[in-house]
Amino acid sequence: MKFLTGCTLDYWIPGLSTFVFNVTANETTHQRVLSERLRLEPEAAPEEFVSESGNRYHRFSLSGGYLRLRYDAEVESVPSLETPESVGACAPNDVPLATLPYLLPSRYCQSDQLMRLAYREFDRYPRGYEQVNAICNWIYANVDYLAGTTTPLTSAFDTATARAGVCRDFAHLGIAFCRAINIPARFVSGYAYTLQPPDFHAVFEAWLGDRWYVFDPTRRIVPENLVRIGVGRDAADVSFALIFGPAQMTGMTVYAEAAEPISGPAHTSRSSAAVCSA
Repeated sequence: MKFLTGCTLDYWIPGLSTFVFNVTANETTHQRVLSERLRLEPEAAPEEFVSESGNRYHRFSLSGGYLRLRYDAEVESVPSLETPESVGACAPNDVPLATLPYLLPSRYCQSDQLMRLAYREFDRYPRGYEQVNAICNWIYANVDYLAGTTTPLTSAFDTATARAGVCRDFAHLGIAFCRAINIPARFVSGYAYTLQPPDFHAVFEAWLGDRWYVFDPTRRIVPENLVRIGVGRDAADVSFALIFGPAQMTGMTVYAEAAEPISGPAHTSRSSAAVCSA
């Protein structure tokens, strides 16, 4: 599957500000960037850094005026689709040590505070895909998707209490529940084909068997329609923009289109995690 995707971000800069953007598509075994263009107005020469997880960051500074960032890319996605029955499980003593950061509580995913609820609701399910799918089913049934009900400071514990949020909050809660029952889980940001209204989208991955699998508890897209931008412990690791200074956002547009006809559903009635992404 090939997608045309990107964004335009506008800022007003009243004084010296440093920007760190994370909006460029990731390169993985299952995703390839065919072409891309990052434009800055006014022109700047950003420093680029690629993290161990493949996140691509661009940093530069401006002293004042207005900034427009425009990113466009053609990306090929080659997901590995598997049936739920074929997805394995992994006991805590078998998970790779490299996944350890994704087993521990983090700023927005306080798995230690949600352990009692997680075990009460999900311990009765077989370990593996069925258990993580039960987590997604619970979130979808018990948390209302309502824009404007949360802030950048909202955590998984807050969402479990208020029972409302957006994709970022759904992903954080899914991650926290997984970690609470000793399943490594991590946050994934991306461009999402068919998402309405268009925006940056958040899902999560769980380590099952011997690899990461994508889950979207909002059920607003099928996971194979996600163009990955970045992964991290939670949203703090993969914010699309970090700003050090007084700059303020004045506009944002995001798009994700099919570069060729795509057959199949745009969204799913159950959380489909049978997509290997890394």
